[in-house]
Amino acid sequence: MQFALDERETIGGTSAGKALGLAGFGRDPVLYALLGGDVEGRRVADALRTAGVTLIAGLAPATERHLNLMTAAGERVSLYLSAPGEADDESCAATAASLTDALQAAEAIVLDLSPEARRLIPRARATGRPIWTDVHDYDGIATFQRPFIAAADAVFMNADGIGDPIRFLHAVIDQGASLAVCTLGADGAVGVDAAGREHRVPAAPVEVVDTNGAGDAFMAGVLDATLAGADLPEALAAGARHAASVLSTPHLHPRLNDVLD
Repeated sequence: MQFALDERETIGGTSAGKALGLAGFGRDPVLYALLGGDVEGRRVADALRTAGVTLIAGLAPATERHLNLMTAAGERVSLYLSAPGEADDESCAATAASLTDALQAAEAIVLDLSPEARRLIPRARATGRPIWTDVHDYDGIATFQRPFIAAADAVFMNADGIGDPIRFLHAVIDQGASLAVCTLGADGAVGVDAAGREHRVPAAPVEVVDTNGAGDAFMAGVLDATLAGADLPEALAAGARHAASVLSTPHLHPRLNDVLD
């Protein structure tokens, strides 16, 4: 038996973390997500919109919810309490025009791992916009992530499951991506550019409060800096700084401190 040292309820989700980060940089991110018509879905929608995220919400049977069991060292086990399932046909029709407009207007499209995002890969590619994806703890073997990697111009991941990330990053570049990045926790991150050059950045010093969302914040920081014209070393450093700002808050982004607390 173990007594909890603390507990909190907050917004989770890898796409929400990235969108909140981009909003914090002064951009106008549009987040397409599936939410249930339940209390949790309404709370998530209200909080994201209050924090500056433009939300296109598809109606799903339930809002995704999970319980994270955390250690003081930041180790995590996620227990999924509910999953959204698929958007209903009426919801897809209602959001189709808004989603098409958002895809066409985007400077970049971020596709996070989900069946709904995988369904949208052909539409995203048809826009000609750069596609960024985050395959998290991909082991190099699982098949679900492969369409995302094949479609992406920029691929992000962490080193938890891959073994040798450097070899994999070079393989991603050889397959046609222009950027491949692996976060290494306290050891920072390593990125490989289109020319096959490796770039490393140390983790920014920070008093860690909660490790949830650090990888999403890192990617959002790199994306924002890249869109602003930064070269890869500068962009990686911006990602490290932004990840540190999220590590110092109990939420996915400091913007949620005033919204949820």
